Amino acid sequence: MSEITWLDSIDSFVSKASSSSPTPGGGSVAALVAVLGTAMTSMVGNLSQGEKFADIEPQISAVMYTMNRLNEECRELFDSDIASFNNYMDALKLPKDTEEEKLARKQEIHEATINAIEVPVQLMEVCRTGIECVYNIAETSNKNVISDLGISAILFEAAAQSALLTVDINLASLKDLELKQQYADKVSSLMQQISDLKNKASRTIQDRIQS
Repeated sequence: MSEITWLDSIDSFVSKASSSSPTPGGGSVAALVAVLGTAMTSMVGNLSQGEKFADIEPQISAVMYTMNRLNEECRELFDSDIASFNNYMDALKLPKDTEEEKLARKQEIHEATINAIEVPVQLMEVCRTGIECVYNIAETSNKNVISDLGISAILFEAAAQSALLTVDINLASLKDLELKQQYADKVSSLMQQISDLKNKASRTIQDRIQS
């Protein structure tokens, strides 16, 4: 398994993601896509300031604050995804010769599976907040960079869809059927909210582009 951090270059990340190493994988890529969503939204916010945008200054400031927080959360989730995968693989390698070892291994696998589900669920929640911010400033932010805001919406939705796939594949390994259904319901609701917000934001953005 390769090591990758935020200090690596884009070229290094792409090279490692293209390799036979399982990490960085789809979960980390999803977090990176979400970070790009925060970056584009922040850029639009930075270009929607000054006298011309005085009326929306509080709104823009709130979005900028949120984007900074989400950016940091995505960076943490990037690392957490790699760690959760490694923990799961370590759990699979635990000894299972005795009944005690089998029980201990089973519990470790269960906990590692939960963690591997929680990380992408958290990323989906980040994406929902991010795309809500996009929608909130779609009508009033700087029209000259409104297409960049539209790209933010696309990136957040894509990151959420990617995270959902990571949830799905890990849910398949979860033995607790009640908990599995709870997670399935939660991510279904999250994805619906994200898609609805993205569609509304995109319609507003397209209207402004065409006007």
